Amino acid sequence: MRLSTRALTLLAVAAAPLAAQDDPKLLERARAIHAKVLKLDTHVDFAPSAMTGPPPNYVTGIPRNQVDLPKMLANGLDAVFFSIYTGQRQDFTDSGYARARAEDIAKFDAVHALAERIAPDKIAIAYTAADATRIFRSGKKVALMGVENGYPLGEDIANVRDFYQRGARYLSLAHNGHNQLSDSNTGEQDNVWKWNGLSPMGRRVVQEANVLGIMLDISHPSKVANMQVMGMSMAPVIASHSAIRNICNHSRNLDDDQLHAIADGGGVVQVVAFNAYIKTPPPASPERTAALAKLRQEFGLGGGGGGARGAGGAQASDSVMNEFRRRQAELDAKYPPPPRATVRDFVDHIDYAVKMIGIDHVGISSDFDGGGGIEGYSNASESINVTIELVRRGYSERDIEKLWGGNLLRVMAQVEKVAKQLQAQQRGQPKP
Repeated sequence: MRLSTRALTLLAVAAAPLAAQDDPKLLERARAIHAKVLKLDTHVDFAPSAMTGPPPNYVTGIPRNQVDLPKMLANGLDAVFFSIYTGQRQDFTDSGYARARAEDIAKFDAVHALAERIAPDKIAIAYTAADATRIFRSGKKVALMGVENGYPLGEDIANVRDFYQRGARYLSLAHNGHNQLSDSNTGEQDNVWKWNGLSPMGRRVVQEANVLGIMLDISHPSKVANMQVMGMSMAPVIASHSAIRNICNHSRNLDDDQLHAIADGGGVVQVVAFNAYIKTPPPASPERTAALAKLRQEFGLGGGGGGARGAGGAQASDSVMNEFRRRQAELDAKYPPPPRATVRDFVDHIDYAVKMIGIDHVGISSDFDGGGGIEGYSNASESINVTIELVRRGYSERDIEKLWGGNLLRVMAQVEKVAKQLQAQQRGQPKP
């Protein structure tokens, strides 16, 4: 196989010693690019109390948070999709759906409060791709919203429109666990599936999302569900926070079939800086594993991703998480964790995706404050390190602009265009 000049450059730069790459001119160029381009992260978790509560909060800065306004303002991130997230439960009743929907609405309300009442001079909500660009150029930070789990929609298709009106601009049909709309990636654990892809209700939600202009997010559902979504969607789709299965074999990562399907439909995969999805970690010591499991159980925290989510999927309180992190730091000192993935490991995933499906179909995300973070990119203020590594590997300013947000906004604009066409068809009017 004959490698392109660009591919050869990437290989040579990746192989060069680190010290030789960090010359002042390279760093100066990286910083100039970083300051210029719109840096958009498609997946950041948050607690409503962090946005709307007393200090420390999103305005003053929260030391333990990976994202807040001071970290964004420190040339960190310019635009963030805040995750409207509710964990998956097995209560498929009207009351169960209503409780989950109330949690989502509280998160929508918190983002609106931050942007419209608490810090309107610093951040504004974008409802369209053009809004995001306009707000960025005005000097403010950009808030967008994406729904990470379709479970709170229940069985009422009207809730899709309600979420859209509240600001939802992407939607994942499932999270970790099958629901009324779709199978989840977690079915790989036991090969037990609920729908063998999408449910009839899930198919209706895909169609409604297309009509409204909501991007469909394939990061959490099963591969079969994802391929069905991409097969029936009239608009491009996104993976808001996933990495590359061929590098790190995790059910949350995308294999080559899914990567190609995303690109063939004009979509984008937002590679996520999440340790366990970037590099298969060496096994922790039995003592650490047992001690960490016991600690998480003591604090009612489910899973092992490091996020602030309880066993039922709800966000743990600030006070609980502060004490948990203090105790975990003590545990880390006694039983050191395995080394984390690095920015270089992260950009290896970006490189793979770019070489596989092209620069126009790859972007960047973090899952900050939901378990994300790697060595060198552990919070929003360290985003410059990603840009430096991209420059080291030969990416141009235009490439980096696409990766940091240009591609995602292009897809968002195309989804809006398709929605207008479908709406016109429903009204019996010519396509705009």
